[in-house]
Amino acid sequence: MGKTINVTRSSMPPYEEFIEAIKPLWETHWLTNMGQYHQQLEKELSEYLQVKELSLMVNGHMSLEMAIQAFGFPEGSEIITTPFTFISTTHAIVRNKMVPVFCDVKLSDGTIDESKIEELITEKTVAIVPVHVYGNVCNTGEIQRISDKYGLKVIYDAAHAFGVKYNGEGIGTYGDASVFSFHATKVFNTIEGGAVTFSEHKLYEKLYNLKNFGIRGEELVTEIGANAKMNELCSIMGLCNLKRFDKTVADRKKSYDEYIDRLSSKAGIEFFEENEDATKNYAYFPIIVSSSYELTRDELYNKFKSYGINTRKYFYPLTADQACFKNKYKTVMLPNARSLAERVLTLPMFEGMSTEIIEKITELI
Repeated sequence: MGKTINVTRSSMPPYEEFIEAIKPLWETHWLTNMGQYHQQLEKELSEYLQVKELSLMVNGHMSLEMAIQAFGFPEGSEIITTPFTFISTTHAIVRNKMVPVFCDVKLSDGTIDESKIEELITEKTVAIVPVHVYGNVCNTGEIQRISDKYGLKVIYDAAHAFGVKYNGEGIGTYGDASVFSFHATKVFNTIEGGAVTFSEHKLYEKLYNLKNFGIRGEELVTEIGANAKMNELCSIMGLCNLKRFDKTVADRKKSYDEYIDRLSSKAGIEFFEENEDATKNYAYFPIIVSSSYELTRDELYNKFKSYGINTRKYFYPLTADQACFKNKYKTVMLPNARSLAERVLTLPMFEGMSTEIIEKITELI
């Protein structure tokens, strides 16, 4: 069977470069509490993502949880969101004592179906949390129109969309806030980490308090907060990876193009539609296994596993169908989301993939 091929592998800078970069920490012994490298990474990420404001966090989940909390919604308020996402998106809503209202998605790209949002709005609705799933960009224009009409906040889960530009603008500039994950499995990583991007500076102050216990001086605590700061080691990893991010994307694009070239003519294997107005970061390679393919998605998944290739049923089951949420919230029809959950399979995609690996995977298909 040979060596296992995982669905992803962390991008890392050269060993010598990272070791050299962290050497000063042994002189200062300053490892956390928003030191030099934390501040530098916030600045460089703001510039790279073309956003006005950015707050670094310990991880992507806490970024979303605290972004929602920062707006101060009344307990029990409703937030319209997608069930076709990682469980973190729904957890962040529920842990804020909000009620998730699940909206169906579009078969074309897996993002929230903006035409279904208005019918879900009630007097309790305060926000929309759409997801740029696999880096596929939501219909930001229509979502903004709806939010303006009803006075709702829009908080984008952009965990998959680091570096993506839409209509020439950084993806983090849309909505009232956008949230990124820098987990080790993401196309850009800080080992663990995340960030919230936004335009109103007062939100930076709120997020600062939330992630740092509300401490504003040696003897002054102004708000109730938590501890969600990124440490200096993770910040340095981010600075190193940001320098090489464009190279990482270019490398992944080669693998993406090779996959497309080898699979585009295979009957029963389909792909999401591409948005010509958006760039790609090649973070994932999802395929859609249709009924005309000789195996079901689950049979193909098991076949890969038997050959030591780890693919992922990403996302199955829907968050709305997970044991912790099932039958607890408003029941809505989610035919498209359930269809995708049963047919999508993400194939291995990472920096440095060899042609031999892609050949093995595509030949098995």
